[in-house]
Amino acid sequence: MKRNDPRRLQQQRRKILEAAARFIARNGYHGMTMRALAKATSRSLATAYNYFSSKEEILFALQEEAFKSLIHAAERALEEVRPPSERLYVFILNHISYFTAHADVMRVLVHEAGSLPPAKRSVIRKLKRRYFEVGREVLEQVLEEGCGRPGASGRSATDTASPVELERITYSLFGMLNWIYSWYEPKRHGDARELARTMRHLILCGAVKSCPAIESQTELEPNLEVIETLPLVGGPASRQRRAS
Repeated sequence: MKRNDPRRLQQQRRKILEAAARFIARNGYHGMTMRALAKATSRSLATAYNYFSSKEEILFALQEEAFKSLIHAAERALEEVRPPSERLYVFILNHISYFTAHADVMRVLVHEAGSLPPAKRSVIRKLKRRYFEVGREVLEQVLEEGCGRPGASGRSATDTASPVELERITYSLFGMLNWIYSWYEPKRHGDARELARTMRHLILCGAVKSCPAIESQTELEPNLEVIETLPLVGGPASRQRRAS
């Protein structure tokens, strides 16, 4: 294989990024230096600089490559799937499968989103938005057509979900997806397919129009009486001590 073979260069670049993701996930972005990364990859410092000019470029490449891969994989997976409920499952499974295979990358994306300078952060934000739109479009189809099961339905043309409602549901889905790295254990919670099934159920049964489990806001209002917002300091324990 030639020294400058594109496949070899891409492979070496990927190895450095994978090592960087592991390092950042454990020590934080500011805890990483190019010298430490070179040592972790058993390469000379000069070799590391041949692929990336700085650790900032590495962090940017990690985030950019991750979101491009997610977008490409999601769009490709959804091409041949038509029923909205199945498209939702495929979208969720694609996300979970990627990040269970690259758990360190997920941690970097969540915790180091603000570590890039404004210009590079803007590029990543656009990719995030594009990925968000893929998920939003899938959920919009679910809201319109329902899950396809007896007793449940989508929304009619005169009863479409508001843009804000759709946005709330989409952010709720990503909220679940983005934090699986902090608790998910395949041996305990099941494989990626099982986790995707659970998340699909939570979103799907809450998004369709007609479902016995869906309650209106009015029906939920009485429950507000049991909510007590306590002060940061001087909660129940403090009051109990004073009373005694």
